[in-house]
Amino acid sequence: MRTHTGEKPYKCDQCDYSAARKDSLDHHVAKHTGDKPYMCGECGYRAVLKSDLVKHMRTHTSDKPFKCDQCDFSAAQKSNLKQHLSKHTGDKPYMCDECGYMADRKSTISRHMRTHTGEKPYKCDQCDYSAAQKCSLNQHLAQHTGDKPFMCGECGYRTAWKTHLSTHMRTHTGDKPYKCDQCDYSAAEKTNLSNHMRTHTGEKPYKCVQCGYSASRKYSLVLHLAKHTGDKPYMCGECGYRTTRKSDLSKHMRTHAGDKPYKCDQCDYSAAHKNSLNQHLAKHTGEKPYMCGECGYRTVRKFDFSQHVRIHTGEKPYKCDQCDYSAAHKSTLNRHLAMHTGDKPYMCGECGYRTTKKCNLSQHMRTHTGEKPYKCDQCDYSAAVKFALNNHFKTHR
Repeated sequence: MRTHTGEKPYKCDQCDYSAARKDSLDHHVAKHTGDKPYMCGECGYRAVLKSDLVKHMRTHTSDKPFKCDQCDFSAAQKSNLKQHLSKHTGDKPYMCDECGYMADRKSTISRHMRTHTGEKPYKCDQCDYSAAQKCSLNQHLAQHTGDKPFMCGECGYRTAWKTHLSTHMRTHTGDKPYKCDQCDYSAAEKTNLSNHMRTHTGEKPYKCVQCGYSASRKYSLVLHLAKHTGDKPYMCGECGYRTTRKSDLSKHMRTHAGDKPYKCDQCDYSAAHKNSLNQHLAKHTGEKPYMCGECGYRTVRKFDFSQHVRIHTGEKPYKCDQCDYSAAHKSTLNRHLAMHTGDKPYMCGECGYRTTKKCNLSQHMRTHTGEKPYKCDQCDYSAAVKFALNNHFKTHR
């Protein structure tokens, strides 16, 4: 009844906090005392509430006692099952008055409202950091304490976040519990499913405040904003290459190390990047799932198809912010921008050769390694660059 009356009879004697339930007060008081009496014997995790320890132990046992009666989904926590059930019913009773956003949980709509109000109620007691969500504050606090209480029993991975451990465990189990109801896509993480759903809806909720750009993913907007600020925080210690993305730096470092972790299971081909391996595998299967309705062009990659379509539409979405030049492809714009800046970020560690294009550096490196990855399937000819192989094919016609 207290959910209707708003009554909160349990008062904290150290601050003005009050709660509708005694266990909520006990949980709060632990913030003052630091007391966490319940400890996991597997990894040393400690909790204020016994129920939290019981939930934590399921990360070690993989116990999922909460079963869906409409499909084979099961969950370690009751709240996760409730959230799953809304996928069957479609029920989203909580709606935002500002933008019409709907949610299946009251806590979700409360968090969403802070995007409108800018409220950040969770304060760090060691610095001036504040957050809109409690989980963000918990992650921040780990920077002060270095505490990573959640540990994987399979490989020793540790994290400050329980949700991160749950996600990590799926790398061992292969579990992809988040299913798309419009196609056969499934994901290990809820955020990946949310991003995928926008491929069906076309929704682009992340807006740039400096231009008309919008994106379906927050990360894409962050990358876009770097074009306005020029910020490239990740730098290669070998050649000075800088980038906006940590993942791009990791890929770049393979040009120095010669690391090619992605192996073909049908031949001796290996690649530095996963997408290069995926493209290579299509040579074995012959599969080209993306087809142009205008001219019948087919391709292995969705990205190549998107670029091809612009030949028919004449679309040139990549705009230069220093002149009126525009391009159909991002790489073309990047080459153009180098005319303004004179920037050649890609450098060879062997001889100091510099270039504006990453692909040029990759080709150049083969002059040092002698690598010839492009193989003719009709004779023993091989080439260092793709166009040389294309020219060679003409000798067989």
